[in-house]
Amino acid sequence: MRGDEKLKGKVYIVGAGSGALDLLTVRALRLIEECDVVFYDALVNPEILECAKKAKLVSVGKRCGYASTTQRFINKTLVSAVARYAKVVRLKGGDPMMFGRAQEEIDALRAADIPFEVVPGISAAFAASADLGVSLSKRGVSRSVVFVTPRVGDGEPENDWIPPASVGGTIAVYMASKQAGSIQDALLRSGYKGSTPAVFVERASFADRRIVPTTLAGIKEAVKQLGGGPAILLIGDVYADVAGESSAFLAAQSKLILARQ
Repeated sequence: MRGDEKLKGKVYIVGAGSGALDLLTVRALRLIEECDVVFYDALVNPEILECAKKAKLVSVGKRCGYASTTQRFINKTLVSAVARYAKVVRLKGGDPMMFGRAQEEIDALRAADIPFEVVPGISAAFAASADLGVSLSKRGVSRSVVFVTPRVGDGEPENDWIPPASVGGTIAVYMASKQAGSIQDALLRSGYKGSTPAVFVERASFADRRIVPTTLAGIKEAVKQLGGGPAILLIGDVYADVAGESSAFLAAQSKLILARQ
């Protein structure tokens, strides 16, 4: 930042949640409505952006597996934005603190002595669990939940995500659809049974969500049923009813989804 630039603003790192507009937190909605500029990720629901009626909207295009604005450029943009805008919103999909690279932005703001606040959002694993009507944890079945992603950035070393996932319980695999084969192979090699229940949930919390029950042995085929939207893979014995009785389960969930709309 140049010496003649005067700091006047504050940055709000806001979670847009899993996507549905009515799942935004009250604080997130208020900030979006009041802010001067929004730097938003590619997966943010356009209906949410429509709430920023007085703000300048700037896409920074962050999405796994697609061409994106570099993180370093985003960091510099946030630092410089406070010299022009009083209230800056950095809008991220899901929860900023869950695989959202928020820490890099926080570190850049701290280094520049810029005030900031983080506003949580509903992460995909929780929205998907709500869509399924199946808890991530269940007494006597799963007393632990592990959130992992095998995804690594360009130039980064391979991510050894198997040890934390091997403790049993429920595994929520983020950014899983493009790496279904390697996820399956890694878990089978680590000792998981092919019959372990699993389920993909694509576009969790949206009316057009897609639920694909399967097993660990079947995820390479199951992923072909997805439509290209953001998807999370949930694995564990809590999904036995989902994988074992998929037709009946999906019929029941369709009625539940229609009732919510």
